[in-house]
Amino acid sequence: MTTRAEPGDDQSDPGLSAITSERRRLINLGYRLLGSLADAEDVVQETYARWYAMSAREQQAIESPGAWLVTVASRICLNLLGSARARRETYVGDWIPEPLPEPTEWITGRSGVGGIDPADRVTLDESVTMAFLVVLDSMTPAERVAFVLHDVFRYPFGEVAEIVGRTPAACRQLASSARRRIRTAQAPAGPSAGQAGIVRQFRTAWEAKDIDALISLLDPDATATADGGGLAVTHLHPIVGGEQIARAYAEIARVSGDRTTFLECTVNGLPGLVAQQDGNIATVFAFEIAGDRIRHIWAVRNPEKLRPWRSS
Repeated sequence: MTTRAEPGDDQSDPGLSAITSERRRLINLGYRLLGSLADAEDVVQETYARWYAMSAREQQAIESPGAWLVTVASRICLNLLGSARARRETYVGDWIPEPLPEPTEWITGRSGVGGIDPADRVTLDESVTMAFLVVLDSMTPAERVAFVLHDVFRYPFGEVAEIVGRTPAACRQLASSARRRIRTAQAPAGPSAGQAGIVRQFRTAWEAKDIDALISLLDPDATATADGGGLAVTHLHPIVGGEQIARAYAEIARVSGDRTTFLECTVNGLPGLVAQQDGNIATVFAFEIAGDRIRHIWAVRNPEKLRPWRSS
């Protein structure tokens, strides 16, 4: 597999080149494939461990260290995806991908982990929106890997085939199937500023416990999904229907009282909300907005998935 060169490549020291040039790519890849920053970091650590387990002669014999790292990381992710479905059977409630804050917040530590290396940040674009990641999670492991490597990272199918263990033609079909899933599931996104306005109106109506205003902002067939992972109290099954969501969320606001503060923020590159309780982030809300209505709400309360949001 060829690698896309980045500044800082130094082929005279393949190990150094791998560290300086490929870590960000591997984190980006791992997060999209697994939907978890923590798991992506574990994959990168394992990938580098395998690199350094080789002798200097073995490392030097590898024509493209970057390509080797991407191949190994992708195969580790493929194996993890294959076992993920079994692990999900014991997961309490619905599983939602780990939400990420705005890059500047993450890097500077304003609302995330302070001191993190900017090279480790995940590029926040369309391919890491919550709606996109949820669709990715519905795919087979082979579909997900083929699609992400080809359509997101622009690797040719011949190279993807080496990782997935199928023919280039089969990988092309996998990616095509993945594209159809995305086209079917995703709502056409409006301008970010317009979405931010709708999220702001939702926040205002929610704080006021204004059920009618909430209903007007929600699609009649909207769905609200929560992820507490058995570690935080939340509704275990999706709430379906705009009116049902409005009444449930108004009740949440009533029960939480003055202890909860809602703040507007960026979640996976799009307008979202965080709920703070006693100064600590307790829930991160991501939204999918179609036109001028909210079509889906994802509420992540599992504290293990809120690590990038915690203050340093």
